Amino acid sequence: MTDLDLKVTRKGRGALTNREGRFEKAQSQAFDDGWGTLEDHLAELPPIKTTVSEDATRSIVTRNQSPDIPFEQSINPYRGCEHGCIYCYARPTHAYWGLSPGLDFETRLFKKTNAAELLEKELRRKSYEPKPITVGANTDPYQPVEREHRVTREVLTVLSRFQHPVALITKSALVLRDLDLLAPMAEKGLAQVFVSVTTLRPELARIMEPRAAAPHRRLETLRALSEAGIPTGVMSAPMIPALNDHELEAILTAGAEAGAAYGGYVFLRLPLELRELFREWLETHFPDRAEHVMSLIKQSRGGKEYQAEFGKRMRGTGHFAHLLSQRFRLVAQKLNLNKSRNKLRTDLFKPPPRAGDQLSLFEEP
Repeated sequence: MTDLDLKVTRKGRGALTNREGRFEKAQSQAFDDGWGTLEDHLAELPPIKTTVSEDATRSIVTRNQSPDIPFEQSINPYRGCEHGCIYCYARPTHAYWGLSPGLDFETRLFKKTNAAELLEKELRRKSYEPKPITVGANTDPYQPVEREHRVTREVLTVLSRFQHPVALITKSALVLRDLDLLAPMAEKGLAQVFVSVTTLRPELARIMEPRAAAPHRRLETLRALSEAGIPTGVMSAPMIPALNDHELEAILTAGAEAGAAYGGYVFLRLPLELRELFREWLETHFPDRAEHVMSLIKQSRGGKEYQAEFGKRMRGTGHFAHLLSQRFRLVAQKLNLNKSRNKLRTDLFKPPPRAGDQLSLFEEP
């Protein structure tokens, strides 16, 4: 048993434990010997520091054919996410590296140092077909460590040089740092940004997504992006029954008032290890409603805690999920959200010449 295996709330962290991933043979469990040693140990636990290691990945563009996802190509500059959102569906991916989807996911991060180099190589392939790339599909591209490591910035720089369309998903105000790249791209129809707003209540955000920007900062970010001429959307995701689902209309309204032209929502997803991580978090922070929340989740997942089937995993099924869908449809219609789709341009894509390349005799000046 290690310090990270103990169930305890740590300031600035979302998960309560560091439970082993599904591929690990050995499992640990906290144990009190009757002398109060466990409680003493919990009181003395030091803060957990974030570490960032290099990810020697050989490819950077991920492709999917899921009918539930509105994009075919994506890039994730980091593995793991310091925001610590307890509901993050990407947590189970840390198990592939022999790490815990719990505290490891938000404290032991990996940066794709050669992301820009790999991306440029991919875009220069003769067979490459330009399609919009979504940055931040799994983990937030503007999580706190991006301030220092700037992997996302380097990726955007490449996309800008190639005039390649990009969509960003974030819950961080750090995206405003890159307005110098995004605004000119948006003017050409090459960029859009979606900001995720899970709750408007600071007290809930603080424990549910401890190192993400405060709700009011996200709305300010939406406004600043919109005023800079960048098409924006607000994502009320995930919606959690009896916890934040009653805020759906308020979130979308606040987003629209901040300039968002698009809106969306996702029903809470609890794949693999995330089920237990979320349940223990829920029982610790909301013991009065934990069973009710889980009951509504099961009612919306065919009696289970999660459905992985296409067409069901993002929206859920059953009466509660149907009502949520109807509520979204009505408020989106009222706010004039999603009236038109901002289709990013691909016809401007053009690999820039490299140093030493021979210019064509027919190159336009």
